[in-house]
Amino acid sequence: SQWLAWRIRLPAIVVLIASGLLLGPISGIIEPGLSQAELTELIGLGVAIILFEGGMDLQIGEIRRVGHGVGRLTILGPPLAWVFGTLAAHFVAGLCWEVAWVLGATLMVTGPTVILPLLRQAGLNKESASLLKWEGIVNDPLGVLLAVLTFQYFTLAGGGWVQVFAGLGAAVGVAALLGGLGGWLTG
Repeated sequence: SQWLAWRIRLPAIVVLIASGLLLGPISGIIEPGLSQAELTELIGLGVAIILFEGGMDLQIGEIRRVGHGVGRLTILGPPLAWVFGTLAAHFVAGLCWEVAWVLGATLMVTGPTVILPLLRQAGLNKESASLLKWEGIVNDPLGVLLAVLTFQYFTLAGGGWVQVFAGLGAAVGVAALLGGLGGWLTG
């Protein structure tokens, strides 16, 4: 889809969304009737690919130039995007609150896979493009974590608060353990 987007001069995310809609709900070629375990594995794989692809383009020197702006964007931007995305999903698309909150958390991610093709087409100056790229890189893991935790919250909410906190605590604990282990292994 990157190549096709380049050929027709559209951002890759537009081609990816259109492809997903055509292959899924419109044509029925891909049936989304997966179990929760299968869906969780598929989402995890997709997130890993997106984060890996974004990490391949990192240039640490850039963050030193735009770090203060990135900090300001990541403090206010994600919560506002989450709330307004949720409100739009509920009031405009008519989704129930549970689905709207998860969708709002998912849509707040502006990672490199989404933002870099848009930046290339927008023709911004180097510093502005760098600022937006790093904002997306920092927000990606936060948005993914928030989307997973929100999904788990609504999935476990029927079992009471003890089950919710136990499930969320287990998810955060496993993520912290695996992240720490990965950081330690890579030096």
